[in-house]
Amino acid sequence: QVQLVESGGGLVQAGDSLRLSCAASGRTLSNYVMGWFRQAPGKEREVLAVITRSGASTYSADSVKGRFTISRDNARNTVYLQMNSLKPEDAAVYFCAASTAFAIQPSEFDYWGQGTQVTVST
Repeated sequence: QVQLVESGGGLVQAGDSLRLSCAASGRTLSNYVMGWFRQAPGKEREVLAVITRSGASTYSADSVKGRFTISRDNARNTVYLQMNSLKPEDAAVYFCAASTAFAIQPSEFDYWGQGTQVTVST
């Protein structure tokens, strides 16, 4: 199985940018469809973006389309989430996840990282 570790979260001001990274070990990342999710207190986990194994295709949720971009570097076994124009409502714990097939729903992903906190101040 694959182990995932997120990094890059932190405290930023509204309008700032952050890039999250998700490093994989144990299995080659190119075997998996990868996704980024977030969960705010009291809310369900929501999908943000998904990328195919090769990186040729991506899906972005309407809530972040145009602001967040998912990418991957299979040679580095790493997936990224570039987040621009951050808003206070983007504050959440951000997770990366791996799936053996293209998926969007959190329940369809097989492996999860521990998450990284993103806090956005006004």
